[in-house]
Amino acid sequence: MTHPPLPLGYSTLAPGHIANVVTCLEMKKAPPPRPVRPADAAFVLAPWRSPGVADFRALFRRVGQDWLWHSRLHMADEKLRAILDSQNVDLYRLMLDDKVLGLLELDFREARQCEMSFFGLVPEAIGTGAGRYLVDRGIHLAWNRRAGQMPIERLWVHTCTFDHPNALGFYQKAGFVPYAFMVEVQDDPRLTGHLPREAAPHIPLVDPK
Repeated sequence: MTHPPLPLGYSTLAPGHIANVVTCLEMKKAPPPRPVRPADAAFVLAPWRSPGVADFRALFRRVGQDWLWHSRLHMADEKLRAILDSQNVDLYRLMLDDKVLGLLELDFREARQCEMSFFGLVPEAIGTGAGRYLVDRGIHLAWNRRAGQMPIERLWVHTCTFDHPNALGFYQKAGFVPYAFMVEVQDDPRLTGHLPREAAPHIPLVDPK
């Protein structure tokens, strides 16, 4: 789906809306593997097959609340259930012993490409090296999952100005290259009740009331 470009200059948002700048990044061939670090041996990336809708949303919220992730919180249950059960969507949880540290979703539903559609860590895992392990494993899985059947020709991901300030550089260090900008306008989930009002304090809350 294409959208008309925004005009140059400032564009006013309707009350209760928020906007962020999205950077799309891609890689068109598998990058060389980065050196394995001793700390990586403690992590396990475990497949998460057909999780319950409530269980998925709980981890989604835990990982994404600080960055205003909300799309899967108000998605209809049956639509989310179809994604979670799809044979072309791979879900993983990053584990350290019995603790869940992160979420990875690889979406192969579009032919010959994969979107790293959701990638993130729980707050206490940020800065521990878990992110690098997760992205390196995610890249490997994306490029090798269908190597003998219908290999992908492109892996892509997006990040935005609501994400961690180091996210863009993190993806570039992993081998992704920026190729497009978009502006996303959406209802503020802190005003719709999908996230608490105190979520993402780095993003101002402008209450139209």
